[in-house]
This record gives sequence, structure tokens and C-alpha cells, in this order.
Amino acid sequence: MSDPIPTIDEIDKYVARLKDRQLDWDVLDFQATVDPKYRRAQMRYVGGGGTGKHDDPNIIKAGHFTLSTMVIPPGNEGPLHLHSDVEELFFVLEGELTCIWSDGHRRTERKLGPRDLIWIPAGIWRGVRNDGDKDVAFLTMLGAQKPELPSYPEGSPLTEARSR
Repeated sequence: MSDPIPTIDEIDKYVARLKDRQLDWDVLDFQATVDPKYRRAQMRYVGGGGTGKHDDPNIIKAGHFTLSTMVIPPGNEGPLHLHSDVEELFFVLEGELTCIWSDGHRRTERKLGPRDLIWIPAGIWRGVRNDGDKDVAFLTMLGAQKPELPSYPEGSPLTEARSR
């Protein structure tokens, strides 16, 4: 059974304004505890994304996808991880983002600039890195209401850190 169609009077429930949001530098803190290079921030708009923060009272409830912005400082990265249940995309807003794809054996990288996008199907290992000298800001969208938390490569200290 699907959710009821909203009425025209409910429009404000579906508007997410920048002034009502803030960067959450703590949501992925378990990764930064393993290595400070993993420090980055998420600003949620629709759903909680791959961070699992689906209880944020300030988000629009996800139906079939999540949308957030991420900020990565120079020299930092989002570690290689796997979403086996959802496709994901990264759309660069500011700065330059290095995107990493891996099949578990080989890996390849592509640099993206403002208004560039990369789409990653479910089952592909992915990561991102800021090789520039200023923050990179990008949109990330996942194709599920509540994506499962990602997996990390075998032996990664992030697997244990996430479960704490």
C-alpha cells in the first residue's frame, strides 16, 4: 500500500531550506576515529542516505531515494565501500572530486568538477577523495528509502568501528 497523496496545503512539509540545515560532522565520526582523513560532513535533505541517520527530524521523509550534500576537506576522503542494495550518484557542486570504482580486484579513478556527475550501480565498490586545495561539496543520491549501511573491504578497520 502506498502513502496517501499529499494535499496542496501540505507543501511546506516538502520544502527543505538551507537555513534550516547544518553540516553534520559527527554522523561519520566512527570513520574519522579510525583515520582522520575520513573526516567529512553530511547535510541531509531527503532521508538519511547511506549514513543511517534516518531519524533526523529535519529531513523530508524518503520515498524511493535519499538526497544529501557532502563536504570533504582537502586531503580527506570517503573510504572505499559497497552498497549492494542501491545505486548511487555524486554530482559536484564546488571543487574537484576524485571518484574511485573497484570490482574488488582492480580500481580506476575519474576526476569530476562542478556540475559533473558519476552514477554507480549497486554492487560496485566506490570511494571519493578530495585531491584539491579547497573543500569539495557534492550531492549524493541513493536509490532507496532507507539504504543499508555500506560494507567495507575485507580486513578494513571501518567494519569493526561501525559496529561500536
